[in-house]
Amino acid sequence: MKARIPNQGMSQANMMKKIQQMQEDMTKLQEELENAEYSASAGGGAVDVTVTGKHQIQSIKLQPEIVDKEDIEMLEDLIIAATNEAMKKADETMDTEMGKVTGGLGGLNIPGLM
Repeated sequence: MKARIPNQGMSQANMMKKIQQMQEDMTKLQEELENAEYSASAGGGAVDVTVTGKHQIQSIKLQPEIVDKEDIEMLEDLIIAATNEAMKKADETMDTEMGKVTGGLGGLNIPGLM
């Protein structure tokens, strides 16, 4: 006598539909997040950088009082700090939002899932 496994409530066809819908949702969300803008500042707001989710710099705003011919290195450091923070925000938002869609399935190495 063979043991029967009770129907777990989701057929293979339904599972594939759910996975396809998840892939579509992820693609749409990824596009939205890549086109979104993320801003960060450094030096108490002296430097403000805005990047897209694709890590493209959209703008750099400098407060006039921060521009000092005698201390260009500080200005360079502030620009780098603000840029890195804006990119970090973009990455964290991407990870968080994609995690909501995949529900932690990204680690399963299913093609099309991140």
